[in-house]
Amino acid sequence: MCQMLLSIKPQFVASILSGQKKYEYRKFRCREDVDKIVIYSTAPVKRVVAEVDIIEIVEDSVEVVWKKTKEHSGISKDFFDHYYEGKKRAFAYHLGEMHVYDKPKLLQEIGVSYPPQSFCYLASGGADKI
Repeated sequence: MCQMLLSIKPQFVASILSGQKKYEYRKFRCREDVDKIVIYSTAPVKRVVAEVDIIEIVEDSVEVVWKKTKEHSGISKDFFDHYYEGKKRAFAYHLGEMHVYDKPKLLQEIGVSYPPQSFCYLASGGADKI
């Protein structure tokens, strides 16, 4: 299977790690073989902090995705609406079992030279930028 490295703002990383946010919203759908998200916490943290299994990907119209995920969204409806403004489809990665690193890692430790603007796929030999 494959891992996807996501750049996520520290406040949302905190909500994910606490279990309050059980969905990560994106404007794209990852490849079929992705089964894990590697979480990179953006500035000021600038570290890879955890890995989390993907239980499922909820994909539908923006409103349907909100209705299905809002209980564990970790964000406000206003934030959600602003994020998907002008979009017809939404994607929510349902987050499962998590492994939080005892010592957060630098990107170079996982074979990545610089933080992805949004995401990149991680292969055994490093990262495949998208």
